[in-house]
Amino acid sequence: MELLDNPVRPYAWGSRTVIAGLLGQPVPSPHPQAELWLGAHPADPSRIVRPDGERTSLLDALTADPGHLLGDARRSRWHDTLPFLLKVLAADEPLSLQAHPSLEQAAYGFERENAAGIAVDAPDRNYRDPHHKPELICALTEFHALVGFREPVETIALLRALDVPQLAAHVELLAGQPGPDGLRALFTTWITLPQSMLDELVPALQEAAIRLVAAGGDFQAEARTALDLSERYPGDAGVLAALLLNRTTLQPGEALYLPAGNLHAYLSGAGIEIMANSDNVLRGGLTPKHVDVPELLRVLDFTAAPPPVIDGHPEAGWNSYDTPAAEFRLRRWKATEEDAKVAVPDGGPRILLCTAGSAFVRGGDRVVELAKGRALFLGAADTATEVESAAAGTQLFLASDGL
Repeated sequence: MELLDNPVRPYAWGSRTVIAGLLGQPVPSPHPQAELWLGAHPADPSRIVRPDGERTSLLDALTADPGHLLGDARRSRWHDTLPFLLKVLAADEPLSLQAHPSLEQAAYGFERENAAGIAVDAPDRNYRDPHHKPELICALTEFHALVGFREPVETIALLRALDVPQLAAHVELLAGQPGPDGLRALFTTWITLPQSMLDELVPALQEAAIRLVAAGGDFQAEARTALDLSERYPGDAGVLAALLLNRTTLQPGEALYLPAGNLHAYLSGAGIEIMANSDNVLRGGLTPKHVDVPELLRVLDFTAAPPPVIDGHPEAGWNSYDTPAAEFRLRRWKATEEDAKVAVPDGGPRILLCTAGSAFVRGGDRVVELAKGRALFLGAADTATEVESAAAGTQLFLASDGL
């Protein structure tokens, strides 16, 4: 049962208040803080803080003693690695339009790029490891996202409401084939448009979005999103592609699961994100970073369905967000006067994070106070651990594998 010191990733789209406030640092922070990483990802692992103040990389600790920290069953299943990465994500600006590969696609792509001699850290590299990256986001604040392809009939209605003359033929393309094949055809058309056409279409879309917002009625959120993205990314094909996606709002405690092939972009808000311990991202726009259109098209799932919002279900005092991913499971606990204690489920490596209030964590002969913004690593040998709230409104998240 060890306290963790966790790295902050300062991406430009991050918040100057959310992570700084969580960690008890001055607000606003000097630079945007986008993600707090909790785990053993090789790019930026957490550090174990020993009682004497010594700090050790969690990645190094797992390498040195996998049996004690992972347990025999998890050692074999996850090849002596931590299979999940937990993050606090804080977005003040939209993230890139992106999707993640399946396990088979990732393994094949990784080997193909290795054989081509592309350096793992090269900016034009698609696959930085041979793993897939399913993920789940649970909202801490109201959270806005574009997630998965919208039903074509609804998209046709949106495009007709926008009434952009330059897009009329494109609307009819989808109307003539309102299914996955039509979505693929329209997305491919837009994502491969020459820059000269994008420089005409995106401003025309922007003007149409302004008209639709002023007129009121349906599709207000979609029009405002199109307007915002067109201002931030003028001439970017991703602005058009975003019109094809479901516009979703999560309330605190609600979650979304994003499987392989799901095209998405987080727009704004703070949340707890958990994912397989991978860094494979295929981008489709809204970014100056590398966009590989043929590879993205090989990965995308054009099946249209509303994204299911996951409320979780009660499980031994916790709210559990179950997914098909074996690499991770997220649980949440909110203390009340009637429910001020909860047992921490045993089994494999776990990370316990406090996002509000504070708690006492008891395990064996140790008691650790877990303040807001602090996290504990629990190894497989840390069993019979119990949490007791020490302040009003205490909220904890528990990350583990899904076994």
